[in-house]
Amino acid sequence: MLNVRLDKDTEKTLKDYSELNNMSKTDVVKEALAQYFSKEQMAKQPFDLGEDLFGTGESGETDRSSTYKSKLREKLHEKHSH
Repeated sequence: MLNVRLDKDTEKTLKDYSELNNMSKTDVVKEALAQYFSKEQMAKQPFDLGEDLFGTGESGETDRSSTYKSKLREKLHEKHSH
């Protein structure tokens, strides 16, 4: 549960709007917050939205692009050490 204090003008605007649209003040605030959060989500950059997916591929390893040389050396060493 949340209580919010509004200044008199905002309280009157909310009251008038809710009466005009036949909605409770609670429903107006819930709808406004839902729109706000939706807008905030849309404002995120595409990279931010998919950051946890980038660079892992099927392996799940996130450092492949920065460690490929050392992994290649290990594989070549294993192959030629027999």
